[in-house]
Amino acid sequence: MAVPVVDPSLNSSPVATEPVVVDPPHRPRRRPARADVLALAAYAVLGVLVCLNYWGDVQHRVSSHLPTDHSWFEWLFAHGAYSVRHLENPLFTARQNAPDGVNMMANTSLLGVTLPLAPLTLLLGPQVMYALYLGAALSATAATSYWMLSRHLVRSRAAAFVGGAFLGFAPGIVHHANGQPNFVSNFLLPLIVVRVLRLGEPGRRLRNGIALGLLVSYQIFINEEMLLLTALACLVVVLAYVVQRPRAAWRQAGTFLAAGGVGAGVALLLTAYPIWYQFNGPQSYRGLQGGIFHSWGEDLMAFVTFARDTVAGDEAVEKTIGLTEQNSWFGWPLVLVALVALVLLVRRSLPARIVAVLVVLFTVAALGPKLRFDGVETTVDGPWAYVPDNLPLVEMMMPTRLTLVVAGAVGVLLALAWNALAGGGRPPVPAPRAAVEAPPAPSPAAGPRRRWLRGLGYAAIVAALLPLLPRPLPAQQIDPPPHFITAGGWRPYVPAGRTLVPVPIPSNVHGLPTLRWSALTGLEFPIPAGYFIGPNENGEGVFGAPNRPTSTLIYSTMDAGKVPEITDENRRQALEDLRFWKASVVVLGANPSEGVLRELMTALLGPPQRVDDVWLWNVHDRV
Repeated sequence: MAVPVVDPSLNSSPVATEPVVVDPPHRPRRRPARADVLALAAYAVLGVLVCLNYWGDVQHRVSSHLPTDHSWFEWLFAHGAYSVRHLENPLFTARQNAPDGVNMMANTSLLGVTLPLAPLTLLLGPQVMYALYLGAALSATAATSYWMLSRHLVRSRAAAFVGGAFLGFAPGIVHHANGQPNFVSNFLLPLIVVRVLRLGEPGRRLRNGIALGLLVSYQIFINEEMLLLTALACLVVVLAYVVQRPRAAWRQAGTFLAAGGVGAGVALLLTAYPIWYQFNGPQSYRGLQGGIFHSWGEDLMAFVTFARDTVAGDEAVEKTIGLTEQNSWFGWPLVLVALVALVLLVRRSLPARIVAVLVVLFTVAALGPKLRFDGVETTVDGPWAYVPDNLPLVEMMMPTRLTLVVAGAVGVLLALAWNALAGGGRPPVPAPRAAVEAPPAPSPAAGPRRRWLRGLGYAAIVAALLPLLPRPLPAQQIDPPPHFITAGGWRPYVPAGRTLVPVPIPSNVHGLPTLRWSALTGLEFPIPAGYFIGPNENGEGVFGAPNRPTSTLIYSTMDAGKVPEITDENRRQALEDLRFWKASVVVLGANPSEGVLRELMTALLGPPQRVDDVWLWNVHDRV
């Protein structure tokens, strides 16, 4: 979850005034307490709950919200296993979009996960690994957020638990769990933020710099977009700290910059070639469909609306304001509680003031080129109206995703608010090298009133969060690949260097089941086209391979439900396309359009063979 806020160096607690700097003789090693174990167990249960519908039939269920993305990430797990098993370059593959291939660094390839988990994928299969990893990533993000909060920001374990739960399972994060595990794989981000804000720690510039460089390098192979959002948020946090603590910032500036330089050097050393490959390797591209996602700004009403996948959510709302991603969708109770917490804490707490800056800045930045209100695009310009569509890196960003930083800030704010109610200060082992004055003891006369207000505050936070508890993600049944595919009946027909052409040909719209043929057989045969981002004829990024005449004919026939008149030119183009794809065999399995597709392919290639449970056209000697 982006982005937790750790107050650098001399933090004020939510209840104290200024820190008293001391030199602790030794920082004791901390062991997990019972509260830590219970927190991790609760996060694990939530992770299982979110994926519960998949586990009902994990081999034959995919996300009903984003079935294409779900299948793509299953394919990615299979790709990681294939790369390790065959010692193949993981940055590029020709097992999809043959013969041109796919630049994996230029796609959401999740290499930092799929490669180390390759042995488990080979053992369990990509369907099981997808569901297992999805729940684990959600839980792990909550766990590292809990660690960050409990060790570096708040004393109350309950406060850290509440903040960690929100950072790991916020509505916007759970929304992305529908087919996009790369956006829930945020377990490194709290660690990165901690390291960034400890760069000014005296005497540890080398260690902190190296640690940051390693973490950033690894995150690049998980999700670069979330890393970019985190970097932007950290920049705002550091600048806000400098403005509010200029003297302390000046004292730490030299060490901070030196350690940051070490981190940048380590990250550059480890990732220079993969990043170069991403932008200059085969099948790389520039931009994404002319900045098509720049119009995806957050609707102002989305902030006070309950997301679909929460217990208070309703699918019907997607027909009005849910035209983009549900990245904020906090619900009105949480928005109200957050505003009250900011008002009460902002004067006394430096972290709360930094959170306020993050919330305001990133909320405004997420509004897109035109303001939207309750599903209606107004004529009022938003901030992205002044951002060029072709600005490097920014050209592929969605404005709405900037609210993920707001969600991270709200998670930290919840922890700060709960900690203030509990009368806590900084955690028992402060970082770095700072201790905080204990809050003054309340007078006896104020005791009952304080207890009543404290109870009211706890109740308000719980009441705001309960409606946001996640529901199991919606899933749909999907037919398994034909027995001919899973049993290896295709092997005699597909020699090395040739492809198996499934019908329909995989794309970002059609052919979802046939893309899974590749994933569920461990990428053992290459396929044409597919579901990915690659260059068009102008070098601009587009979804899927540019359609060839035969794939266009197949898709239009499926959409129309009838076969058009087939000419000799259609037959010539079909053979030419098969020759381009280096096809050896064309295979049609059972699907809702099986009848009309068999008629079409027969008109193009002649009568098929019935082999096992598929229709087969052996074109090896014809192309």
